[in-house]
Amino acid sequence: MKLSDRQQELLKRTFLDYRQTMDFLENPLVFKSAKGLYYFDIEGKKYFDAIGGIFVASLGHCHPRIIEALRKQSEIMTFAPPLHGISDVTLEFVDKLGLVAPGNLKYVKAFSGGSESVESALKFARQYFKQTGHPGKYKFISRYMGYHGSTFGAMSASGTGHRKTKFEPLMTGFPKVPNPNQLRDRFSDWQECNRFAAKLFEDVIIHEDPDTVAGIIVEPVGNTGGIITPTQEYYKILRGICDKCNVLLIFDEIITGYGKTGNMFAAQTYDVAPDIICGGKGLSSGVIPLGAMIANEDLSKAFLGKLGSNVEFAHGNTYAGNPLACAVGIAVLNEITEKQLDKKAQRIGKYLFNKLEGLKKYGVIREIRGKGILLGVELVKDLKTNEPFDELGKALKQTAIKNGLIMRIDPSWFAVAPALIAEESDIDEMYGLIEKSLKDALDSVKKVNK
Repeated sequence: MKLSDRQQELLKRTFLDYRQTMDFLENPLVFKSAKGLYYFDIEGKKYFDAIGGIFVASLGHCHPRIIEALRKQSEIMTFAPPLHGISDVTLEFVDKLGLVAPGNLKYVKAFSGGSESVESALKFARQYFKQTGHPGKYKFISRYMGYHGSTFGAMSASGTGHRKTKFEPLMTGFPKVPNPNQLRDRFSDWQECNRFAAKLFEDVIIHEDPDTVAGIIVEPVGNTGGIITPTQEYYKILRGICDKCNVLLIFDEIITGYGKTGNMFAAQTYDVAPDIICGGKGLSSGVIPLGAMIANEDLSKAFLGKLGSNVEFAHGNTYAGNPLACAVGIAVLNEITEKQLDKKAQRIGKYLFNKLEGLKKYGVIREIRGKGILLGVELVKDLKTNEPFDELGKALKQTAIKNGLIMRIDPSWFAVAPALIAEESDIDEMYGLIEKSLKDALDSVKKVNK
């Protein structure tokens, strides 16, 4: 893509997420429009969006129902002053999200995105214990390779060292444990590996002192580690540990939420009820910034004090519960529930999984994993040693874009999560682009290594 001098200069006056500007300028990509399952760049080239932007466009781009909800609300009210009151549409959003959440998770607060939702959950948990007779509980245990957001609390909970070392020291009180994938080669059985990995949380709680631990926070399916997909028993064990140690279980469903795993939430897919769910991304299908903290209603009672008791949740954000965003969120949830798109994700996900299995003939795929339409493919140099194939992943980043394909590619794996509107024919098209891009990347690596 050729950029004008002005566009190149403007790119130097901003930054891209986790990308070096000068590197990006070597192969720039500037989008012009998007519709359904496709992006279009400023030169008119079409790209199949295999990842929903970045796990965001759950209903595809410019979905007519969502755009209409945005338009209608924009003619009524676009902002309500949060220090003075709340909009009626925000209350409707609270009701709608509580109805589709698992268990007794009906205490809802809308925010501008996932990082705000996680930050809110951490503060909510700490304040909850202060107001229920356990003021020493402040620590949160999470997993290595997990990612929970870009704000300081969320970043402190994250286990992605390369993303946070530039900002250290971060907040204290965030011990980590390995995720199951890090331990799998030490066990002959995946189930046993997961049992061991789950029980590590209890070991850490005990040695940190249970009176200091407020919560466990995990992504049900871990994105940044390569779509890490623990067993159902793993989360049953975590739930038991939290109950035993008086610790809150927090599911970061910013990526897994809103139909992708075959249910509205991955908590339902795993049949485990956490105490808090953090949401974002697909909740607005990318139309407007929106996230939410969804907590067990029993926990909310600790914040309902008498007049003048000063026990309200001491937290707020200017755009939290924005009426425009909440109207969009309601439309997204209605579309998913009315058309049972979460159940459709089970069917389409199986079809996609079987298609991706066809890539194993190239001898560089260790595993395909995930839930529903959220799937990951692990790349290896050798199926006996399972050495990561970073060179292939780096080449795949280039060939995918060249072939008109948007995926989440980390050197040793790639992920796909097409919008819930995708049909089998769309999956066939997407798979064809994936296979061609993988073949081109393999050819590129072979040429370099000659």
